[in-house]
Amino acid sequence: MEDRQHHEPPAPRPPLWARLFGPVDIASLVCFRVAFGVLMMVEVLRYIPRIERYYIDPPIHFTYYGFEWVQPWPGDWMYVHFGVIGLAALCVTIGLCYRFAAAVFFLGFSYMFLLEQARYLNHIYLLCLIAFIMIFVPAHRAFSVDAWLRPKLRSDTVPAWALRLVQLQIGIPYFFGGLAKINHDWLRGEPMRMWLAERADRPLIGPLMTKEWVVYFFSYGGLLFDLLIVPAMLWRRTRPYAFVAALVFHFINGNIFTIGIFPWVMAAATLMYFPPDWPRRFRDFLGRLLRLPAAEPRPTPPPLPLPTRATGAQKCLLAFLGVYTAWQLLFPLRHWLYPGDVAWTEEGHKFSWRMKLRDKAGTVSFHATDPSTGESWRIDLRGKVKKWQLSEMTGRPEMILQLAHHLGEQLRAEGVPDVEIRVLAPVSLNGREPQFLIDPDVDLMKVERSLLPASWIRPEAPLEPAAQARLSEM
Repeated sequence: MEDRQHHEPPAPRPPLWARLFGPVDIASLVCFRVAFGVLMMVEVLRYIPRIERYYIDPPIHFTYYGFEWVQPWPGDWMYVHFGVIGLAALCVTIGLCYRFAAAVFFLGFSYMFLLEQARYLNHIYLLCLIAFIMIFVPAHRAFSVDAWLRPKLRSDTVPAWALRLVQLQIGIPYFFGGLAKINHDWLRGEPMRMWLAERADRPLIGPLMTKEWVVYFFSYGGLLFDLLIVPAMLWRRTRPYAFVAALVFHFINGNIFTIGIFPWVMAAATLMYFPPDWPRRFRDFLGRLLRLPAAEPRPTPPPLPLPTRATGAQKCLLAFLGVYTAWQLLFPLRHWLYPGDVAWTEEGHKFSWRMKLRDKAGTVSFHATDPSTGESWRIDLRGKVKKWQLSEMTGRPEMILQLAHHLGEQLRAEGVPDVEIRVLAPVSLNGREPQFLIDPDVDLMKVERSLLPASWIRPEAPLEPAAQARLSEM
């Protein structure tokens, strides 16, 4: 009689919450903490020479909806503010009063970000989010002043959720950035074609910038990179090649476009997709390569068992992680709630990882009317707004509305109580023919800031004969 082999059924896979709270090596998280802290110190130092220009001199600051109360510190206190967040970044780096320092840095850096819409950059928003999650991840349990001062804090492991949260936050901009590039303009090479042409005078690479194959290489290469880099980093077999591709991608981006420390942050963050103990392996490899005396092997502790039951604190943390993840996945999709092309209307554009998708060129003029006399005049913007703010505002309806209200309030204070403000804003999107962005017949003083669809923003459509005549007169 043929023997039958009896195989034990495979052990059931632990539930997700147990895997999230299971221990993993802390080494990669410590390296990221140090890299993030150092890069944030560099970023603060980069801002210091620009504090007066961006945060002290402007007579108006374009705040975000709901954050109108965020205003610059008076006098020279903005310099003190940047000094504090620089010190907080240093404390994050060395792990001194880590959680408090991370919270101070997040609040201070986010305050700086919220002060001025004209300075909006996706990578600054990402730095704010990373700073926020660094408050919660226990990246100070090793190689830190805190761990040296408090031996009970020391640990070679952290819960797996800490690494997964960082990986998620880094992966979301890639995914949504690639998803947003699947649109007609990007697939036909705009606005990449215009941006590369502006760099045609650069030595060595300049002549290549006007080649069509280069335009499409950047456009389609960027799209595929954004969509595929995270899956490729998650798969062990493609991870080394994906990492090299990421380094090349960020190096090229950093040299062609002015994006500050962003390439370095992303290069450091991409290392988080390697096994958590990669720094220890790299250290051992260097030791063998340089023939350094091997350190005494530490006894390998037995693997810690997965938790069998979630505590109340763990359930609260899981709820927080679920809400935060849902917000990060849903908020970038809110532009589908608005009519029209988001690249034109800007409704739902910010905080959605819609990176490098539109180039707007145009002009904007503000016209006041005194209804009691019927007199109308064009408002002179000199001294009322900075040129760098005006340049950014031209294609941003929400910023135009803010300035209209600011100018109207000034005129009311000067004795025109019922002043009306209208705007002529011919704008070209990605090289197309200019069209009016704002309805020139709408009195913007009667329009309140809102998250609802804005009827005063004109749809991107051919101009009517009357509007075309008005545009030709400008």
